[in-house]
Amino acid sequence: MTDASAQTQNKKIYTREEFEELRIRKAREMKADESLQKDAFELFARADEKYWVHQTNWFGEPILNLPQDMFALQEIMFRTRPDYVLEIGAAWGGSLLFYSTIMEAIGGKGVIAVDIFIPDDLKERIGRHGRISDRIRWVQGSSTEQSTLGKVKDLIGEGSNVLVILDSDHTHDHVLKELRLYAPLVRPGQYLVCSDGVIEKIPPNPLRPRSWGPGDNPLTAINAFLKEDQRFVVDEDLEAKLLLTCNPRGYLRRIENFD
Repeated sequence: MTDASAQTQNKKIYTREEFEELRIRKAREMKADESLQKDAFELFARADEKYWVHQTNWFGEPILNLPQDMFALQEIMFRTRPDYVLEIGAAWGGSLLFYSTIMEAIGGKGVIAVDIFIPDDLKERIGRHGRISDRIRWVQGSSTEQSTLGKVKDLIGEGSNVLVILDSDHTHDHVLKELRLYAPLVRPGQYLVCSDGVIEKIPPNPLRPRSWGPGDNPLTAINAFLKEDQRFVVDEDLEAKLLLTCNPRGYLRRIENFD
């Protein structure tokens, strides 16, 4: 028997269920490893000064998010099969194309983008991709206005499963208003994702002045929201596997059965 054959015979062959259990266990160990978490965050904070989070493209358009978080979102979409993805805050539109690509694969109905500013050239670039682009609908207006919410409701209709992603103004008060307004759209088993809570830990960058920062950001809004709305829980296992994320405590799952 060759050495290679002996190694093959001695190697543990996992079933798919066993491999999933292994991955979950190791992700939880990774989350509990304080030294590893510290090292990972120090890398994140240093790289953030170089606009690391802004370096990912989809179909040639920028996504202002980490690949880890985008893969977490596709995992949510594949598992929960939403009819619609609603993104509050369109930015450069790469994320819209990403969601629409996944929706094309899983048979979802559409992607809705809400932003206070939607330039014509953005619509033109995002509209170049045939069936992927055809799924995208635009709503221009403030996300916290009832008129904007009304337009969104008209697009999704009654009884739709909706994945809501909040990624606009990151101040505490604004995000908390969004959480309260859009949470009722999320049905049991679906997700409400609140982006960029990592701002709580990232030192302010003088080259990128913002109205939000430590003590006033999405994470502080999430913590306040979870105290007042027990229909949502943080998906700890999903976050644990990411190691690096812009969205700590931001993957909120609507509880299936809530009295």
